[in-house]
Amino acid sequence: MRAVLPGRRGLRRWTSGPWRLGLLVVLAVGVTGIYVLTDLPGAWEYALGLRGRTVAGMALAATAVGVATVLFQTITANRILTPGIMGFDAVFLAIQVVTAFVLGPTVLLAAPPLASWLVELVLMTVVVVLLYGWLFQRRRLDLHVIVLVGLVLGVLFRSVTAFLQRLLDPDTFAIVQDLVFASFTAVERELLAPTAVLVVCALASLWPIRRALDVLSLGEDRAISLGVDHRRTVMHVVVVIAVLVAASTALVGPVTFFGLLVANLAYSAVGHRHSRSIPATIAIGVIALVGGQLILDRLLGFGTELPVVIEFVGGIFFLLLVLTGRAR
Repeated sequence: MRAVLPGRRGLRRWTSGPWRLGLLVVLAVGVTGIYVLTDLPGAWEYALGLRGRTVAGMALAATAVGVATVLFQTITANRILTPGIMGFDAVFLAIQVVTAFVLGPTVLLAAPPLASWLVELVLMTVVVVLLYGWLFQRRRLDLHVIVLVGLVLGVLFRSVTAFLQRLLDPDTFAIVQDLVFASFTAVERELLAPTAVLVVCALASLWPIRRALDVLSLGEDRAISLGVDHRRTVMHVVVVIAVLVAASTALVGPVTFFGLLVANLAYSAVGHRHSRSIPATIAIGVIALVGGQLILDRLLGFGTELPVVIEFVGGIFFLLLVLTGRAR
């Protein structure tokens, strides 16, 4: 047997999954502290409140989008599919445009933020579960069918949205465009608490099936042979994904490639075990959002919105995954 040197054993321990996860958490906390506590103006109370709201919104978005992506890639056994790519976010766009077209922009602007958030949340969750849930209730999950139907539904929603937008007057169109773009710095304060409760409840519902999630990633046949109620577990996961995507989209707006980026970085850092990949995804998401906003605001002084940069980098990462054949 080959002897393991003490130094190599210590190096292997420091580079193991738990240590990497701990390092990511420390980095997330450190970046958040730097963003909130440095370069404070004279009216530091107001600045702290504003930055705290921004960080809370980013943390909730990172948690909801990242966890939803990990769960979706688990049940589809594919590393490039995300709820955004499959058209989940297109439901939000359709709801906004149809509401403006039928009821007028006054309803969108005059409605209380909490009431608007609740309506969007319920509508998105119901539509996503009804349209996409039946795909995962088939006797066998065919990845090609799931991808095809998901992409077709996404194109359908986007086409209807684009058609209705052409029929809107310029003022209404400008209002709708402002509502459908993601923004991490303009989060309504009164929406943070209900969104946090919803996200925590969705994550807590995963605790009883935490071990089944690792088995699901082995494939349908192996999961069934190991005693997992595949259909029931997958439907549970689909509902959780729908709730998380709806909560995040109603809070900050739609993001397509952010989940893909942070989920795959988490896999590379700590592996695919869900007890590590889910916390790592959240930590990496917080680092990306808070760190990106810190760089844009303090170092570069750019006026570019962070979602634009995140989507650009995520899109390039998506192309790299496709071209290098690392979809699975």
